[in-house]
Amino acid sequence: MELSRGGVTLRPLRRSDERAWHAVRARNREWLRPWEAILPPGRREAPLTYAGLVRRERKQWREGSAQPYVVTVAGEIVGRVAVAGIRWGAECGGSIGYWVDQAHAGRGVTPTAVALAADHAFAAGLHRLEIAVRPENFASLRVAEKLGFVDEGLRRSYLYIDGAWRDHRVFARTQDMPRIGRYWTQGD
Repeated sequence: MELSRGGVTLRPLRRSDERAWHAVRARNREWLRPWEAILPPGRREAPLTYAGLVRRERKQWREGSAQPYVVTVAGEIVGRVAVAGIRWGAECGGSIGYWVDQAHAGRGVTPTAVALAADHAFAAGLHRLEIAVRPENFASLRVAEKLGFVDEGLRRSYLYIDGAWRDHRVFARTQDMPRIGRYWTQGD
């Protein structure tokens, strides 16, 4: 499955993407370090191989627990967006996380990718999506704002990032909120 708009394409990670995946991650290691969650001290998980990552993501799609995508522009992997932590039942919600290659930042790639993923998640039956952003991540705050996610306040000491527990502002949208503007694929 692929979702596309304005030169931005979302698709599942493929086994054949391994070299490109490792290259974009290595190129952006320092750029992403202040924003990406890591395991806190004392927590251990078995290392995940690239093939294991692809298998895990395929399983998440099948189980309906996540909708992870790579973001491509002109066929090149330039980022990631995922609807994760999907909860069905009475909630029907999930959380959106994303990052973009530093070389593609500020070009509208991220809001387009997040809007595509949100549209697909809403069409699949989710009712509510959240984005959690560190208060000092102005670019990511701008993505939530551009897409009309509503600021619901501060979640203190929410995720372990860059050596400490970090506060996050939480933004949310529900599927019944109007999706208007240049980044959305569906208008209400």
